[in-house]
Order: sequence, then structure tokens, then C-alpha cells
Amino acid sequence: MLVNMNMGEYFHVGIIVPDIVAAQARLTELLGTEWGPVVETDVEVRDGTGRELVLPNRICYSTRPPYIELIQETPGSPWLCNEHSNLHHIGFFSTTLVAESGRLLAAGCPLEIMGGHGDGPPGGFAYHRDALGVRIEVVDDAIRPAMEQVLMRPPTG
Repeated sequence: MLVNMNMGEYFHVGIIVPDIVAAQARLTELLGTEWGPVVETDVEVRDGTGRELVLPNRICYSTRPPYIELIQETPGSPWLCNEHSNLHHIGFFSTTLVAESGRLLAAGCPLEIMGGHGDGPPGGFAYHRDALGVRIEVVDDAIRPAMEQVLMRPPTG
């Protein structure tokens, strides 16, 4: 049995949606969820082979835990809707991102994409896939304050 003492706390579930605004409205209607801002960026990542990519990314987070991350579907990326489930990943903060990514690799969870450049270790985050089809996202705990301030802030007004 794998025991992980470095995996930080669970903090979100990522869901791929075809329309982020419509998904926000529907989940607010169903669950009363409040949302932080929709953030659109180009994300520089590396795939499991080390190839560098720039992918458009449009996301938002709910404002209270347990957090829901909505991710706009992006053709040609890992962020795709499918006929089975659009649950995309389970995210954890880690104070030891590189070591945790290595542990997941050793446990048979190949790396799908990660932040960072060149041949270096993951920077910021890493997605690993399990044979069950579940992705595990390990997020560097050092970026938690910025995420909480920008992505998970309650609406103003």
C-alpha cells in the first residue's frame, strides 16, 4: 500500500465543460455555488514526452471549499469533454511537488502535462494519469496564496 506523507490537502475537483458561463449558471441554480472570476490565459506546459506547448486555458473556481474548478473544453489539449464523465482531475496541494510527481511516476501514474520549461522538473503543477483513468493534479503549495486571492475570491458588490 502506498502511503503518502507529502501529499497536501485535497482542495478541488476539476470538471471540463463545453461552456463555462452556462456551467456556472447551471451549478449556481442546482447547488447555490458562487464563483470567482473567469480567467483566460495561455498556459505554457510540457507533455509527458517533454514537448513544450502553449495551450489556451479558461477556468474559474467556486469561492468556498470544497472547491470546484470549471475548465472550458480546449480541443487538442487534455481538457476535453467525453461521453463518460467530464470529471477531469482531483487536485492536491504539495509542499514537495517534484518529489510527489516522482512518487506518482514510480507508482505507475505517467505524467501527462506539467508546468515549467526545458528538461527541468515540474514547475507549478503536474497532471498524472492512473490506469483507472483518473488524473491527479499536484499543485505547488507555494502558489496557493495567489490562487486563493485571484481565483477563489468571492464576488464583489
